[in-house]
Amino acid sequence: MQKRKVTIIGAGHVGSHVALALAYEGVADEVVLVDKLADKAAAQALDAFDAVSYMNHEVVVRGGDYADVEDSQVVVCAIGMPRKPGQDRVAMLDDSIVMCDELLDSLAPYRFPGVLVSITNPCDVIADYLRRGLGLPAERAFGTGTSLDTARLRRVISEMTGVSRTSVQGFVMGEHGESSMIPYSLIRVGGRGFDDFGLSRDDVLEQVRRGGWTVMLGKLCTEFGIGRAATEIVEAILRDEKKVLPASVLLDGQYGQAGVQIGVPCVIGAGGIEQVVEANLADDELAAFAHSCDVVRGNVQRALAQGQRGVK
Repeated sequence: MQKRKVTIIGAGHVGSHVALALAYEGVADEVVLVDKLADKAAAQALDAFDAVSYMNHEVVVRGGDYADVEDSQVVVCAIGMPRKPGQDRVAMLDDSIVMCDELLDSLAPYRFPGVLVSITNPCDVIADYLRRGLGLPAERAFGTGTSLDTARLRRVISEMTGVSRTSVQGFVMGEHGESSMIPYSLIRVGGRGFDDFGLSRDDVLEQVRRGGWTVMLGKLCTEFGIGRAATEIVEAILRDEKKVLPASVLLDGQYGQAGVQIGVPCVIGAGGIEQVVEANLADDELAAFAHSCDVVRGNVQRALAQGQRGVK
């Protein structure tokens, strides 16, 4: 049987938590951490590998190098610096593009046969930039998008209604950022519609958007939520689950949008993005989604103007 291998590029807070979560789940046979600071990657990997001693399954967690992408089913890009207090994700763009250009140079000598899942902020823009730079098809190069926003949505609604978050269905769509939107018409809480609970739409959206700020102000980074969200996507690929999850993918006419990489619900399996789920949105929801797409388009143009490699 083919070995299930995941290479995670970036051994900081997020990358290390993705590695640990994958090791705990037993979904991969080998998890490799790669970083410019090779000793840091090796140390993070060894720490996670020690934890496997208490698991009931075998998995290798080790440090590696960029050549490991050549036989990896999934590569996770988790490079970047944590947000500073008061800094939005778009403000991280300039530094992220510099790091992405360095990464693309490092990957240039190697084949890239697997699926790329990008976490680096601003998520939608960087996923687009790396897809272009690596010359990968849209289904094999996408971002975590609004997967973390969706986790926050379920938490918020669960807290407000008292219903288990496992009974909350719905997605956040659009930019992983300040223009994100919630299609309330798609939300179901134990089979009931969102409006049945008398909740304020504005209040829910505000709490979902501000969830990251609350974490940032308290601990100066986010790591657990996004680490688990990325792991959910990687699991869907490795296990060919055909699971519907939000991801930042290049659209080709869905929701009336094309040529923009942005968060939408998708069927995710062994091939990466196997289908964009095009749900019926209300007119005001389509308008909010279109606005978010325009925001991302503007930031992509800025990234392409600044960067050196993401121009394919």
